[in-house]
Amino acid sequence: MTQPTILIVVGTRPEAIKMAPVIHRLRREAHLRTVVCATAQHRQMLDQVFANFEIKADIDLDLMRADQNLTSLTANVLTHVGRVLAEVKPACVLVHGDTTTAMASSLAAFYANVDIGHVEAGLRTGDLLQPWPEEFNRRAVDLVSTHYFAPTRQAQHNLLAEGISGESILVTGNTVIDALLMTLDHTRRHGGVAAALHARYPFLQGDSRVVLVTGHRRENHEYGLASLCRALKRIAADTSVQVVYPVHPNPNVQRIAASVLSGVDNVHLIAPLDYPEFVWLMRRSAIILTDSGGIQEEAPSLGKPVLVLRDVTERPEALEAGTVTLVGTDEHRIYDECTRLLKDEAYYRDRSTRRNPFGDGRASERIASFLRARYAPEHHSASLGLPALS
Repeated sequence: MTQPTILIVVGTRPEAIKMAPVIHRLRREAHLRTVVCATAQHRQMLDQVFANFEIKADIDLDLMRADQNLTSLTANVLTHVGRVLAEVKPACVLVHGDTTTAMASSLAAFYANVDIGHVEAGLRTGDLLQPWPEEFNRRAVDLVSTHYFAPTRQAQHNLLAEGISGESILVTGNTVIDALLMTLDHTRRHGGVAAALHARYPFLQGDSRVVLVTGHRRENHEYGLASLCRALKRIAADTSVQVVYPVHPNPNVQRIAASVLSGVDNVHLIAPLDYPEFVWLMRRSAIILTDSGGIQEEAPSLGKPVLVLRDVTERPEALEAGTVTLVGTDEHRIYDECTRLLKDEAYYRDRSTRRNPFGDGRASERIASFLRARYAPEHHSASLGLPALS
C-alpha cells in the first residue's frame, strides 16, 4: 500500500525554525511519507536554518527575487505550489503561521481539494493591519484549513469563536519551544558557539549587560523604526549596556538603522545570526526588544524580559503571564521601560521569573501522533499519543 504523503511547505526563517522539529519528527514516522518543499521566500536565511537543523528540502522552488513585492510573490507561490501538489499528490499539506508562503500554499491546496494542516493556528490581534500582512495571512489560512494545531487554549478559543469545529482543533503548544530546546541541547553537547561569537564580537566578552534588539516589521518601517533607533541611541548614552542589533537584510531597515545608530560607541549593528548563535545571544542578553512573534515565545523560557515593539500582539497569553510588555515604537516609552528594567533590580527580577505559557517542548510529537491517527490509522496506537496541552 502506498504511504500517505504529508507535504510541508516553508519559505522563511521563522517558518523553518518552527517547522524543523515537526519535519524531524514526521520523518521518523514509518507509515507516513514526508516531503519538504521550500519556496525560499527568504533564500539565505532559510538555507541557514536548514543547515542548523540538518534538513534538506526535497523540492526547492527558489522563488526569491530582488525587490519582489507581495503580489508577485503570492502569485509565484500559488502557481508553483499548485504544480507541486499535482506531482506529489499529498494527503495533507502542512503550513505554518502567517507568511505569504503559508497563505498562498494553503490556497493552492484548497484549490486542489487537499487537506490543510495549520501549525500555529488561531492567533489573532483583531486588527487586520497589525501586523500587516500577517494578520490577514493567518486568518486566510484558518479559513481553508482542515486541521488546526493551536499553540494555546486562547488560540483554540479564537478558532471556536469563529465557528471552527472543536473536533478539528488540537492544542499542541508552540513548536518553537521544541526548536529552542533542541538547539540548547545541541549547543550544550557540541559547544563552539560562544567561542565563535566572542572571537567575532569582542564586546560580548566580560560581564557587561546586553540589550538585544530585533526590528523589521513592515508596519514599523520609516517612522516606527526611526523612533526605535532614537530610543536605542538614548539608552546607549545613558547606561553602560551594549546594545546589539542584528539588522534584517531588508534595505529599508538597513538604511534607517545605519542613519541613526552608525558610530554610536556601545551600539553594535551586526549581520543576522544563525539560529544557534541567536539563541546563545538571547541567553547572554539581559533584555530583549523585538517586534517578532517567535521571540515573545522563546525568551520567557530563557528568563528574559521582552519589550514588544508593537501596539498589539497576537500572543495575549504572554501579556497575561507578564512575560512581555507592549511598548510600541514610541521613543519615550521604549526608553522609560528599558531603563526601568536596567535600573530597578526588583522589577527586573519579577519580569524575568514568570512562567512561559507557550508549551512543554512536545508539540511536534502531538502533531505527528494526530497525523498518524488520521492518515495511517491502521498503524496508530492510542498509547503513543500525548494529551493535548493543558
